[in-house]
Amino acid sequence: MQVFDSHVDTPSQLIRLRNIGIDNRYGHVDFPKLRRGGVGGSFFALYTPASLTPDAATRYALEMISAVYDAVDANPDYASLAFSPEEAAENGKDGLISVFIGMENGSPIQRSLPLLRTFYRLGVSYLTLTHNGDNAIADSAAEGTHWHGLSPFGREVVREMNELGMMVDLSHASDDTFWDCIRLSEAPVIATHSCCRTLCNHRRNLTDEMLQALGETGGYVGINFYPAFLSDRFLSDPSDAALFEEGEKVEAAFIKDPSDPSRVRAWEEMQDKLEMLWRPGIREIVDHIDHAVSVAGIDHVGIGSDFDGILVTPRGLENVSLIGSVFDEMHRRGYDTESVEKVAGKNLLEVMKRVKQKSYTS
Repeated sequence: MQVFDSHVDTPSQLIRLRNIGIDNRYGHVDFPKLRRGGVGGSFFALYTPASLTPDAATRYALEMISAVYDAVDANPDYASLAFSPEEAAENGKDGLISVFIGMENGSPIQRSLPLLRTFYRLGVSYLTLTHNGDNAIADSAAEGTHWHGLSPFGREVVREMNELGMMVDLSHASDDTFWDCIRLSEAPVIATHSCCRTLCNHRRNLTDEMLQALGETGGYVGINFYPAFLSDRFLSDPSDAALFEEGEKVEAAFIKDPSDPSRVRAWEEMQDKLEMLWRPGIREIVDHIDHAVSVAGIDHVGIGSDFDGILVTPRGLENVSLIGSVFDEMHRRGYDTESVEKVAGKNLLEVMKRVKQKSYTS
């Protein structure tokens, strides 16, 4: 069985933080860990912060695409790029990990459909419409007040993505944006890294009505590993919340200048402290899988770990090499092999095929 993960944030770390061709002490994803975890492919998401200007976001996204290409080119024995499920299958026959490309936050396309098409031609297979801020395309879950859903330009974007065969990703979208896309899109829509609001009452999570709509329209949800989306208990202790906030500051300082030995030491020491936080584990992840399957259906649920984009991981899933434990737990709960394989990756590849079949360019 091969695992296909619909969302990791590794590209932002490729530019200056680390070499993913070697087994890194810190960092959740690299090629050796992916291989040990039985991962057949991952969507490397080009994350651009909402704080960047559109021009800066476009430049940064292009730099990350180059870094992804460079990392794959430097590791031909480990990985190859993939732009379709068929290419992933060919890579698998050659023993290679498939690197797909997604884009998290639509700011880099600015207000330009030609830029959207350019990113698609460069290999971007899905666009997460928003991040933690409303943009020119749509409202986000973090704000959600500017357009009350999709903007007029956002409606053009969704229609153009349908024509291209590019997946519309609604993780981070506001509830109004979600429903606008459900009504407008002629192709299935996806939520690459989200969890279930019934189990954890976070605005980033999906309601049962949303999960049902994804199932009814042939869509997909990838269950996120971020502890804050898995359990309301995470950071409920004020001392835990204070430590987490301190950890975010230490991490930001390290990322700003990873060549500074003092910042490296501070980050390493903080990693040890963060291990003391209460965190949900594999059981809670599979609880969310169970719930999503019960509402959306077994054909519409997968894994969208958010590795390399989260400060702390669930306990027992400190990096991607351990991802098989999720599917071991599914087996223990009585899922048959076919169902486990669907959640592990087949559902993700199938929705990608369905979206491309809806396109005018396929």
